Amino acid sequence: MADRNQDRNKDGEKKKKESIFDLSKYIDKQIRVKFQGGREASGVLKGFDPLLNLVLDSTIEYLRDPDDQFKLTEDTRQLGLVVCRGTSVVLICPQDGMEAIPNPFIQQQDG
Repeated sequence: MADRNQDRNKDGEKKKKESIFDLSKYIDKQIRVKFQGGREASGVLKGFDPLLNLVLDSTIEYLRDPDDQFKLTEDTRQLGLVVCRGTSVVLICPQDGMEAIPNPFIQQQDG
């Protein structure tokens, strides 16, 4: 059985969980977000928290094809300032491209 105290620091306090990636470098930059259920939106990232709740400004939603819910159309709708619930966020990427990062879950082997 796993040691229940491994999530605590030396003072017995619960350790704060660290986020795998840091969104602070994307503050005030255009990002694109995909959500559970297939919705997509882009906007300027104004804030976030450890649960990946996002605040986006000048947000645009990309509307889906009514006949095929997984296909986006050229139609958009202006949403303005929105709060995106972190539990529904599937993907976050910068609007100007993507950046490869090493997999944080794989143990690095010494060559």
